[in-house]
Amino acid sequence: MFEDFVAETVDADGLPIFVRHAGSGPAVLLLHGHPRTSATWHRVAPMLVSRGFTVVCADLPGYGRSGKPAPADDHQPHSKRAGARRLLAAMRALGFDRFAVVGHDRGSYFALRLALDYPEHVVKAVLVDCLPISEHLDRITARFATEWWHWFFFAQPGIPERVINADPDAWYHGDPDVMGRENHAEWRAAMRDPDVVRGMLEDYRAGVTVDYRDETADRAAGRTLRQPVLVLWSLRDDLEQLYGDPLLIWRNWAADVTGHGIDSGHHVAELAPDDLTAAIARFLDRDRDCRS
Repeated sequence: MFEDFVAETVDADGLPIFVRHAGSGPAVLLLHGHPRTSATWHRVAPMLVSRGFTVVCADLPGYGRSGKPAPADDHQPHSKRAGARRLLAAMRALGFDRFAVVGHDRGSYFALRLALDYPEHVVKAVLVDCLPISEHLDRITARFATEWWHWFFFAQPGIPERVINADPDAWYHGDPDVMGRENHAEWRAAMRDPDVVRGMLEDYRAGVTVDYRDETADRAAGRTLRQPVLVLWSLRDDLEQLYGDPLLIWRNWAADVTGHGIDSGHHVAELAPDDLTAAIARFLDRDRDCRS
C-alpha cells in the first residue's frame, strides 16, 4: 500500500500532521472522511500520480496519526477553520504554495473551508458526498434526523466516547476484502485509539456549533468559492434522495461549479476508485494551474 510514497509527519501551525506524498506535477491534497484515515486513498492516490500529479494524502487534524488538538468548550480547536489553517501549513511545509484539494465526507468540510479562506492557495476544489454543514442543518427534516442521527449523538458531551470506546469493533464495521487489508488494519488501529475517537467526535461537535456559525456568517457576507469546483456524490448513498440535485444548492456557493453522481456507495474511494480517479483527473486537467 502506497508503494513509492514518502510517509512523514510535518509541523503544521504547531500541530503534527501525518502525510503521505509522491509524484511530480500539479499538487493535489486528498482529505478523507469519518472514520477513515489517509489510507482510504490507497487506490486513488497512485492512479493520480500515474496521471502526472503530485499527490499528498493527509490524516485530518484529530484523526489517525495526526496530532490531537486539546478540546475546548467552544470547540474552536477542532473547527474547520483551525483545521484548514493547519492543513495549509502542512502543504506549505512540503513546498506547495498552490494546490488543488479533494475532500470526501468530513474531509470535504475541511476542503470547503480551505477553498473559502485561502483562494490564493487553493486553485480548485473537488467536494465528494458533501453539502455545506449549514445547508444540512438549515434543512433538517424528520428523515435527515433519523438517517443522520449520528451527527447529534456525536455532539453530546462525554456519552459517545463511553459508548464507542466500550467496544469500537462493534460500533464501527469494515470489510478488509473491500477496503484492502492494509487500509483496514490502519483504520481498525485508529478507531481503537481513544484519542482518535475523541478527535473525531470533536470534529462533529465543532460542526454543529462553530462551523455552522462560520458558514452562516459567510453566507450573510456573500462569500462564495472563487475557484472552479467539482461536486461528486455517490448514487447509492442518500444525498440525492434527501435534497434532489446537489448542484442546485452548490450554485449558491460557487459560480463555477459542475458535477455528477457516481455509481457507488458512500466510501467511493474504496468502492469505485477508477470512476472517482477519472472524474478528479478530468477536472484537474482542465487547467493545469495548481503547480507549487
